[in-house]
Amino acid sequence: MIEALSGSIMSYFCAKPTDMKRTSIPVVDLDRFRSSDSKVKESFIKEIGAAYSDIGFVAIENHGIDKVLIKKLYEEIEKFFNLDVSVKERYENVHGGQRGFTSFGKEHAKDSNKGDLKEFWHFGQILEENDPLQNEYPDNVFVDELPDFNKYGLQAYTVFEETGKLILQSLALYLGIDEFYFDSWVDRGNSILRPIYYPPISEAPDGAVRAGAHEDINLITLLVGASAEGLEVQDRDGNWIAAKAKEDQIVVNVGDMLQRLSNNCLKSTTHRVINPPKEKWGTPRFSVPFFLHPQSAMPLNCLSECIDSDHPKAYDDISSGQYLIERLKEIGLI
Repeated sequence: MIEALSGSIMSYFCAKPTDMKRTSIPVVDLDRFRSSDSKVKESFIKEIGAAYSDIGFVAIENHGIDKVLIKKLYEEIEKFFNLDVSVKERYENVHGGQRGFTSFGKEHAKDSNKGDLKEFWHFGQILEENDPLQNEYPDNVFVDELPDFNKYGLQAYTVFEETGKLILQSLALYLGIDEFYFDSWVDRGNSILRPIYYPPISEAPDGAVRAGAHEDINLITLLVGASAEGLEVQDRDGNWIAAKAKEDQIVVNVGDMLQRLSNNCLKSTTHRVINPPKEKWGTPRFSVPFFLHPQSAMPLNCLSECIDSDHPKAYDDISSGQYLIERLKEIGLI
């Protein structure tokens, strides 16, 4: 086990942005964090921490998520969204949008009144019977017509959660805290797996886009595959950069909860999904982000390791659950 970085986070705090204009997001190899060589592991921690301090997004190789599972999941997702609207609507508003189906145009960016050009599904945490958190999380909703949609969705949820824990372990060490600080909070956390369908565009969208410019609420987001281009990330200078991973990579970004916890050391970056050019309006888009949330009781108070005279505390104390409710109201889901 590697110790927290020598000199603590203040040696690397808010790593100096690269002077080179980016045309793509950084790529890191998660096998380097799994290495038994402490120097290789420490090099990875510095690299991923610097990337998240700069642009907040990385593409990750050797992430450990099985290609066959991803393929099967996407096949089932496409089958679900191709169901008749009347069938999909039977699975809507079962738990106030926290689980099941949300129909087209319901969600919007927090500073916009234009509904996003998408519909989506929510899988939530899988709990053992009599778990005390059962009173906090709504039950998952299952699609009677597609048993494999349920099966592969829940399998993916578990695998993505484990990969997310590993990434958070590396970031804990970068922040100068215990490697396993996040594990107990993420275990049985309020995470969401969200298969998304962006239908073909049939007429001029009148200012609406597939997903308006926004930041994610959670700790980190894992995006596994996407059937078409469109995801863009905004750099520190306001430039938009395409963020499409290669087939063997996943995209992982920092959310607002982790930015808050790290007192702005790690950057929650504005991103969006733009509409395709008119000649590609008929092309749909599918994607599967996994929003990694902690348990609602986790404090998001700025870590003392991330505060000094040059970086005073930037946020009031709040719990993960309180912060989540505030943000869901802003985007129209509560």
